This record gives sequence, C-alpha cells and structure tokens, in this order.
Amino acid sequence: MPIAEPDLGVNAPPSPQDLARFRAIMQAHNRKLYRIARSILRDSGDAEDALQEAYVRAFTHFHRFRGDAAITTWLARIVINEALGRLRKRRRETKSAKDMRQSQEAEIIAFPLNAGISDPEKTMAQRQILDLVERLTDDLPDAYRSVFVLRVIEGLGNEEAAALLDLKPETARTRLHRARRILKDRLERQIGPVLLDAFPFAGRRCERLTETVLVRISSQHREAKEK
Repeated sequence: MPIAEPDLGVNAPPSPQDLARFRAIMQAHNRKLYRIARSILRDSGDAEDALQEAYVRAFTHFHRFRGDAAITTWLARIVINEALGRLRKRRRETKSAKDMRQSQEAEIIAFPLNAGISDPEKTMAQRQILDLVERLTDDLPDAYRSVFVLRVIEGLGNEEAAALLDLKPETARTRLHRARRILKDRLERQIGPVLLDAFPFAGRRCERLTETVLVRISSQHREAKEK
C-alpha cells in the first residue's frame, strides 16, 4: 500500500498526521537516498547532512509536488541537487589548496553483513572484502560512481537511473560498463592479499571440529578396550 503524502499548504503548519506521514516516507526511502548522496559526496557525514537538508527542503515544498513523477524520483532529484551543490562548494573552497587532499577514510554504502554469522574469522574476511569494494567504488570517477551505485548497489533499471541523473539511457549504460571494467581491473590487482583470509577455518569452527574428533577418538578407544 503506497504511503499517503502530507497535504501541506504553503503556510499551513504541519499537523501530527503530516509529520507521521513524512516520517514513514523518510523511513521508506532513507537507504536509497543516502546512497545516492554518498555516491556524489564520498563522505558519510556530508551525505547524511545533505540528506537531512534535502528532507527539510522537500517537506517545506511538499505543496509543489504534483505527482508528475514518482515520489522517489522527486525526492532523489532534491537529494542530488543538494549533494551537487555541496560538492561544488567544497571544490571552490579547496581550489587554492592544490596540495591538500581529502584524508577522510570512506565508511560508505552500508552493505549489510550476514547477521547469522557468528564466526569471527569469517566475519573479518567478509568485512575485508566489503571494505575493498567500498573503497574501490569510492575511487571511481565522479561520472561513473553514481551510475554504478544506482544500478548495481541499488538495483535500479537503466531508464530509472538515467532519469534520476538526467542522462540519456545510452550514456548511463556506457558509464556503467566502464565503471564495471575499472572495478574489475582494480579488483584483480588487489584481491589477492585479501583472499588469503578467505575460507577461514579457525575460531569456533576449528575448536568444534577438534573437540568432535577428540570425543570420537576417546569413544572408539573405550569401545576397543571393552571388547
């Protein structure tokens, strides 16, 4: 069932019902919109700030939403504009400092870890892989990164992603192909050291197997003595 949209007038104060509806809208779109902002800004804190500001702007101007596009598309465009504005401001502020590079480590797209994993070694290996993918995604050229995030991580179709980014569908398709090729090349160069920790067999699994074998050996020994 679609979420009812707040019915706000230009100067009408928000009612508790309007706030509750907007809360539901945010909860339904938070993850996707955060990832869009993060793909542009490449910084978790900046992306969160941009998303927050975009939501405030959206709520304030909800009376302008006419339903010509899906609410997801409408919100995404507000987020994209906010993120791009912040990106342009950031670049202006750092233009004179050519030797300064952003040193903030990426803590980006919230790839979910398997909540059922209880083995620390396997969790660590998985986290290493995800960190590598996140870092390489962050390093993609600006033109390719947003397309990659929308298509591959968010799972949007080519037409929808192109519309959100104001691109021609063939342009979005070409950028996705190039992004994948870049990531493939970089993964091949860096995946080797990470895979050294793949298929771990230590921790609880190692202990469990060891104990099981010892119990079986002791049991067989007792049975042999009793015969």
